[in-house]
Amino acid sequence: MTERGESAGPATVVAEPWRDPSRPVGERVAALLAAMTLEEKTAQLCSVWMGATATDGDMAPHQHDLLDEPDWPAVTRTGLGQITRAFGTAPIGPADGAAALAALQAEIVAASRLGIPAVAHEECLTGFLTWQATVYPTPLAWGAAFDAELVERMAGQIGRSLRAVGVHQGLAPVVDVARDLRWGRVEETIGEDPYLVGTIGAAYVRGLENAGVVATLKHFVGYSASAAGRNFGPVSIGPREVADVLLPPFEMALRDGGARSVMAAYVALDGVPVAADPVLFTTLLRDEWGFTGTVVSDYFGVSHLRMLHHAAADDAGAAGLALAAGVDTELPGIRCYGPPLVDAVRAGVIPESLVDRAATRVLTQKCELGLLDPDWSPAPAAAVPDLDPPEARALARTLAERSVVLCANDGVLPLAPETRIALVGPLADDPAGMLGCYTFPRHVGPHHPGLELGVPIPTLAAALDRAAIPGCTIDGDEEPSIGDAADADVIVAVLGDRSGIFGVGTSGEGCDVPDLRLPGRQSELLELLLATGRPVVLVLLSGRPYALGAYADRLAAVVQAFFPGEEGGPAVAGVLTGVVNPSGRLPVSHPASTGGQPSTYLAPLLGHRTDVSTVDPTPLFPFGHGLSYTTFAWTTPDQDQSLGTDGEATVAVTVRNTGGRAGAEIVQLYLHDPVTQVSQPVRRLVGYARVALAPGEARTVTFTVPADLAGFTGRDGRRIVEPGELHLLLAASSTDVRHTARVTLTGPERVLGPDRHLTTGVRIE
Repeated sequence: MTERGESAGPATVVAEPWRDPSRPVGERVAALLAAMTLEEKTAQLCSVWMGATATDGDMAPHQHDLLDEPDWPAVTRTGLGQITRAFGTAPIGPADGAAALAALQAEIVAASRLGIPAVAHEECLTGFLTWQATVYPTPLAWGAAFDAELVERMAGQIGRSLRAVGVHQGLAPVVDVARDLRWGRVEETIGEDPYLVGTIGAAYVRGLENAGVVATLKHFVGYSASAAGRNFGPVSIGPREVADVLLPPFEMALRDGGARSVMAAYVALDGVPVAADPVLFTTLLRDEWGFTGTVVSDYFGVSHLRMLHHAAADDAGAAGLALAAGVDTELPGIRCYGPPLVDAVRAGVIPESLVDRAATRVLTQKCELGLLDPDWSPAPAAAVPDLDPPEARALARTLAERSVVLCANDGVLPLAPETRIALVGPLADDPAGMLGCYTFPRHVGPHHPGLELGVPIPTLAAALDRAAIPGCTIDGDEEPSIGDAADADVIVAVLGDRSGIFGVGTSGEGCDVPDLRLPGRQSELLELLLATGRPVVLVLLSGRPYALGAYADRLAAVVQAFFPGEEGGPAVAGVLTGVVNPSGRLPVSHPASTGGQPSTYLAPLLGHRTDVSTVDPTPLFPFGHGLSYTTFAWTTPDQDQSLGTDGEATVAVTVRNTGGRAGAEIVQLYLHDPVTQVSQPVRRLVGYARVALAPGEARTVTFTVPADLAGFTGRDGRRIVEPGELHLLLAASSTDVRHTARVTLTGPERVLGPDRHLTTGVRIE
């Protein structure tokens, strides 16, 4: 075997069979694996996070002692699987970051015997998490837009930025289904409905993967269903909820999106730590679903098997459990999969075959990415681009505009040009109201006081060109005050969240809440504003909905924007002034009371309001709800039909814009199964369409619904389709049904396999 020289330039050795692109990938990987020592193989399962000790705030308190400054010369001698967040750890410009990453890669290639480059990964949930890159709306806003095509375009733009600077893998999207609004990471979810999450998530994956970047699905599985919405909390839910609510978005993002990586969740599911569960990662993910990519741990997730779950006595035991389950790569640093794993394999405690299995998967992906090709170079393929170009800002603006939800309006909106406005609230003139937890200014920026935001982020005050009265802080204890707000014609109250991580925000990772009251003393500020007798328009810039039932009949309007990104200020201003006709719809129900949650619309009959409980979980604003400044008329023919349990139903609706301005209606299709062998949600989303219409224009939406979408997990644990009657509900929200098509399924009960249909066909004419 020819060894690499000291040069970090393009490889010229052709005698090594793994560098021959004409050979099949499997053959190349097998040859490389056979040439590797145990230390070299385990090195491919590890990552290094350079400089992370300077940003301890990015980690949970119990993680601080888990990340040591790596012995870089020792690391490079055996090679390396991944480089952790070369850009997303500290402020660095695009050109400098690309040069630094290229230098790291050159060192790895030159110093190691086999010269295998590392996969560089970054966070990219709301855009490339680096300084000076576009900050897009948070995923909850993607759900509110009900626009998969636009999300795919956004992800493609993100992927091209990542590839241009040498990044290969993105740790996104989050396809957890929101289950408890108190959970701090609700802002990172796409919504509370698995069909919406799955279709939007798959679109994001397609955009990223088509740009050549490996998409990583987070967090497989159960993370969002923790008890009381507490981060890392135990998950005690039944197998049907896992199968019918939590797993489908992952299945859709893998099959329809083509995701090549999956991240293991932190939690224990019914007592079994997910990262140690071979049923999930081997039996289900690989054997049943046919997944061939890589499984990565969440950061420090392998160590958690010892520290938090007490499933292992030491790091070697944790490594053995995770490898046996099917977790191929340990992120973010060298810990359990490092020396403890090597020692355990040499002692015969852990089979080397598990190392070989994981290394084969890692090397296969590297081969597919071109990292084993003889012409690979650490240098970027082209000049480092502007990471916030005009086309990206335009995408961010469009997505922000389409995601703003007008929840209520007594006619005060849009604001007339001559209206005297008092702009009041802690987020009226604060960019933080636009930014989710996984944006660079909120995730990394707070650890660098005085650092500029990196990209322009106009506040709502700037977008409206108005002065603002803070009124109070977001979560402090200062006495609220409203200044001269009572002198205005209309008061715009701008309230909500400041995202953060592990307790430094009111929303975000590790920022869970005990109830759904507005943070701090914002409720008192709102009461003071309502007491003026002036019309109050409430604008919520937040990562979760808050309980507004106590104010509902006193507010003139309610506008919800879920951390709408760098162009969120102009987008919300456009909705307030009428420049933008709102078309967003709620991806999560808006609670009426702080005690009525947790509850989603996806509940069987007894999960809704009943006469046997004094607690009413009915939301103030339901899933799918949203208003417009124009009106729409729906026309539907009689569409009752009969088909086999292996057939497909067709339902159509003609929507006409009957108002005086252009707008978009979101047509939603729900399924109701009147009689089932196990309790099912009263209704669940199985299709939707965004229909843009000029005044007077009409278009027809046709849905083709496979009978497979009526499937559910039956009593014996198999997914089935039963014969009998179904109702397909054409609706403007989960509670605003405009037409019901009755469908009779005939024939035998069917058992569905992994090739089942996952989505409804949509045609707009």
